[in-house]
Amino acid sequence: MELPSIIVEAWVGYSSPSESGIEDDLGLTSVEYSIFGSILTIGAMLGAVFSGKISDFIGRRGAMGVSEILCILGWLAIVFAKDVWWLDLGRFLVGCGIGVLSYVVPVYIAEITPKNVRGTFTSLNQLMIGCGKALTFLIGSLVNWRTLALIGIIPCIVHVLGLFFIPESPRWLAKRGRIEEFEAVLQFLRGKNADISKEAADIIEYTEKVRLNSEDGVLYLFQEKYAYSIIVAVGLMVFQEFGGLNGFAFYTSAIFESAGFSSKIGTISAAVVQILMTTLGVLLIDKCGRWPLLMISVTGACLGCVLTGFAFLLQDLQSGKELISILALIGVLVYLGFFELGMGGIPWVIMSEIFPINIKGSAGSLVTLVSWIGSWVVSYTFTIYLIGAQQGHSSYLQSYVVWEFYSLLSWCQRLRGVR
Repeated sequence: MELPSIIVEAWVGYSSPSESGIEDDLGLTSVEYSIFGSILTIGAMLGAVFSGKISDFIGRRGAMGVSEILCILGWLAIVFAKDVWWLDLGRFLVGCGIGVLSYVVPVYIAEITPKNVRGTFTSLNQLMIGCGKALTFLIGSLVNWRTLALIGIIPCIVHVLGLFFIPESPRWLAKRGRIEEFEAVLQFLRGKNADISKEAADIIEYTEKVRLNSEDGVLYLFQEKYAYSIIVAVGLMVFQEFGGLNGFAFYTSAIFESAGFSSKIGTISAAVVQILMTTLGVLLIDKCGRWPLLMISVTGACLGCVLTGFAFLLQDLQSGKELISILALIGVLVYLGFFELGMGGIPWVIMSEIFPINIKGSAGSLVTLVSWIGSWVVSYTFTIYLIGAQQGHSSYLQSYVVWEFYSLLSWCQRLRGVR
């Protein structure tokens, strides 16, 4: 079930190793490539708007199937692109697919796993995202951008075929009143000899309770009884996206090049660090708890931002030239590593757990939409700051990462209720 996570991050990481090749082959300007890099998130916003309704109407498996078809079409548009319009169309289509996937995958995982290991299993989603990014960086350093896009189709096809062999979410089946299927799927998931009577009764009772007491729909989200859940989930997504990950992830190569460091060595190092730290986060999330791990992650990411900003400040002041590249490398690796430790996955874990089943579709769509809006703002504006750095005004990039530092700290103070 972690294939969709690899697909998501293959696309998120695609623009970094492919940047120079696409610009050279198709003659894209920096502004056009910035649009190409950020249009993924515009498509994801659209997918996010409908993700909850799609998954509620045709099921979690059906929603994943729809998203994969969009991803395949998007990859093909990139492979055969002759101009910027086909590139942008492909990126947009995959964005739509990813917008659905980014909601339905953590929800599906949370709904099929037992409560005591739910955090670990949902965090595995983030680990596979890191693996997808690493594979994209590694393969992208060896092949051209069209071949990389063609390779990206493979996990999409495998996932579509795999959907025929996985069960539907038992909670979705219970919500739709398909009780016999619900019990059969739950028994399959827990094991042939497992006693599911109590868990099944609890799920049915809970589903009926929320169905009788309230209704689904965007307007119903703004009732007082849902206010805490909405504030926490939306706040976490704002906190996550404006932490700047997509700016670093989309333009890792460009950051290293601006600092005078090998982009190939830098991106491969970043990929390895992310996998290691995400693995550590998976091992710690249910043992340490969400809040302590989130605090450690925020602190480390802030340190990485400051180190990266300081490296470009030295470049702007034309001093300490021998330190600039190594400081930028350390800053980026520290930022990416600590971000993946907790900030990358914990908001999605909490989002998948915090909403009752009756509003999960609408609330999930809202939260995912907020996430992708933040992603678009960061990925688009980051290029503007980076262009400033390449032109010698690197204080722009420095001010960006220091602003991220303060944004993380301010959100930290608002999330003390999360455990």
